[in-house]
Amino acid sequence: MVTNDSSILIVGAGTWGCSTALHLARRGYKNVTVLDPYPVPSAISAGNDVNKVISSGQYSNRKDEIEVNEMLGEQAFQGWLNDPLFKPYYHDTGLLMSACTPAGLSRLGVKVRPEADPNLVEMTQTEQFQSLAPEVLKGGFPGWKGFFLRSGAGWAHARNALVAAAREAQRLGVRFVTGNPAGKVITLIFENNDVKGAVTADGKIWRADQTILCAGANAGQFLDFKDQLRPTAWTLVHIALTPEEQPLYKNMPVIFNIEKGFFFEPDEEKGEIKICDEHPGYTNMIQSSEGKLQSLPFEMTQVPLESERRVRALLAETVPQLANRPFSFARICWCADTANREFIIDRHPQHKSLILGCGASGRGYKYLPSIGSLIVDAMEDKVPAKVHELIRWSPEIASNRDWNDTLGRFGGPNKVMDFHDVKEWTNVRYRDISKL
Repeated sequence: MVTNDSSILIVGAGTWGCSTALHLARRGYKNVTVLDPYPVPSAISAGNDVNKVISSGQYSNRKDEIEVNEMLGEQAFQGWLNDPLFKPYYHDTGLLMSACTPAGLSRLGVKVRPEADPNLVEMTQTEQFQSLAPEVLKGGFPGWKGFFLRSGAGWAHARNALVAAAREAQRLGVRFVTGNPAGKVITLIFENNDVKGAVTADGKIWRADQTILCAGANAGQFLDFKDQLRPTAWTLVHIALTPEEQPLYKNMPVIFNIEKGFFFEPDEEKGEIKICDEHPGYTNMIQSSEGKLQSLPFEMTQVPLESERRVRALLAETVPQLANRPFSFARICWCADTANREFIIDRHPQHKSLILGCGASGRGYKYLPSIGSLIVDAMEDKVPAKVHELIRWSPEIASNRDWNDTLGRFGGPNKVMDFHDVKEWTNVRYRDISKL
């Protein structure tokens, strides 16, 4: 039985690990330790970023899945709106969602009916797109169609909110052990068909009553997920604006085309715009010694030249004055895709003391305010049945998995790419990712 005095070990101090630590502390758990090879914010955490798209939108197709995901999305969104810890980092700028092809428009899945929801505006004309920020959106937006969500969506300062969650957890008594070797987990402790903690690179044995695995794209290095996880990477760059330009871009809505990419207003700290080219993702497929294919994450503060070309094409269609600017930063960003893009938040069926908080599937950050509560619910065995059915350990879904499945994503060559096929990379000046 889990009590507030039980020893709880969290492996991973990224978005979901910090959220879990926070919610454990808020529920009164007194003996919580978090291990990570990097100080918060982790250099390899997808949450270590200047901004992430925030909305309450859902990603599923079936009615029961939509219902659960809408509920989870709304819980997270209410956290951004109302939790005093996270509220300062959310910017309700509005969100443009668009596409260019019939397949892309179908994927958007929103039928705009102004009479039903005046917050949604159908966008079909160049002038409409330009009007969202007329001083800077000077591109022709060729073939773009979609909708603009006036409010109830925008972006969050990802890194600062992540750090705030970790600091609050620490203030409430959670212990963070970070850095290599002290915080670098090399193996879980498998004992009597259970998991009883972890061992770090300095040889220390961390025994725990409950172990929570929140290791993101690296989770598969600690446990056989039976093909449920595919580490997948995306690409992002920054462009620095001059002090004179920065006010012109302020309060611009998030511009998102699900076939081309997205970008945000500049961050206030450095005055840089972040741009991501949209595509189904990159893998790094390796054959293990057992002959099993797996994608292994690696750190890289550059992007492929093909990614640079896609970014510049997006800018040429939207903010052409930036299309040829040098990049001030570039990075690949890893996440772990499940076979159906649903999360894996569950008590492991064979290892009863192991709780899984994995499979963010490229959409996990926006849940920072609330996902830890769901993971703690899993530890306390009180996830509602309808929710559990969607997010449970389900290796049967990944049986004979197609590692090249795009999972409904578009962009670039409209296929999953592999870093082994990348011939050239950018040469952007190095910047310590922990000091973005």
